[in-house]
Amino acid sequence: MKPLPTPFARRRLAIRWGTALLLPLFLGGCSLQRVAIRAAGGALAAGGATWGSDDDPELVREALPFALKTIEGLLAADPADRRLLLAAASGFTQYAQGFLVPEADYLEESDFARARAERERAGRLLARATGYGLRGLDTLRPGFAAALRDPGRRDTALAGLGPEAVPLLYWTGAAWGARAALALDDPELATDLPLVERLMRRARELAPGFEDGVIHDFYVVWEGARAGTAAGAADRAREALAAARRYAGGRRAAPLVAFAESVAVAEQDRATFTRLLDEALALDAAASGPHRVANLLAQRRARWLLARADDLFLE
Repeated sequence: MKPLPTPFARRRLAIRWGTALLLPLFLGGCSLQRVAIRAAGGALAAGGATWGSDDDPELVREALPFALKTIEGLLAADPADRRLLLAAASGFTQYAQGFLVPEADYLEESDFARARAERERAGRLLARATGYGLRGLDTLRPGFAAALRDPGRRDTALAGLGPEAVPLLYWTGAAWGARAALALDDPELATDLPLVERLMRRARELAPGFEDGVIHDFYVVWEGARAGTAAGAADRAREALAAARRYAGGRRAAPLVAFAESVAVAEQDRATFTRLLDEALALDAAASGPHRVANLLAQRRARWLLARADDLFLE
C-alpha cells in the first residue's frame, strides 16, 4: 500500500483539487408524482448541460445553489433516483471545489477568518456530496458502501461495478478525497484516502477516457502531492499528465495548472511552472465547449500562481 499523504501533502491535495473538478453537471436524460419528479430531473439535465459552456463563471456560481437545493428537494421525494444522486454528488463537489476552496486560497492572506469559514463550508458540502455518491453506488450494487470499508469484500464489490458506475465512482472519489484533503486534523478521513484511490482506480480501469480524461487529472494531483516525498511520485504524475493531455486534446487547462502547482513547485522547476501556466492561459476557453467554465477558472488560478511565483520558488 502506498503511504498516506502527510498533513502537508494533504494540504497540497486540497489546494490542487479545485482546478480539476469543475465540469458540466451530470444528470441523465409508477406514480404520477414520480413521473413528475423524473421529468423535472430531465429538465434540469437539459439546463445543466449548458452551464459548462457558459462564459460567466460568477453567474454559474450564483445559479448552482438553487439548482442543488432543487435536486435535493426532488431526492426527498424519490431518494433512489440514480440520476439525481449523481447530480447531487457532482454538483456539490463542483460548487465546493470550483468556487469555495479557490476563493479561500485567494482570501487567505488578506482575510484568514473568512478563508477558514469558506473551507469549513466546503468540507460540509463535500461530505454531503460523498454521501450522495455512495448512495448512488448502492443503487448499482446494494451494500457497496459497506463492502468498500470491509477489506474482505472490497475487491469483489469494486469488481462488480461496470461502466455505468464510472460517473458515480469518479464524483464520489472526487468529493471524498477533497474533503479528506481539507480536514487536516481528522485522522479518520486521512485513513479514507486509500479508499478514494481505489474508487478512482476502478473508474480508470473501466473508462480511462471519461470526460476527456478527468480521471487522470486526479492522478496528477494525487501523485503530485507526494512529489519530493515518495519515490516515483513525480514520474507517475508526469504519466498522468501525459494521459490527461492525450484524452483532452488541448481542450482542458486544469491538468496543466495542477501539474505546475504540484510537481513543478515541489521540484523547484520554475521554467516548467511558467511554461505550463502560459500554455493554460493560451488555451481558447471560448472554443472549448463544455469545458469553458472549468477553463476560465483554471486560467484564473494560473494567473494567481504566476503572480505568486517569487514566493513559490527560492531562486
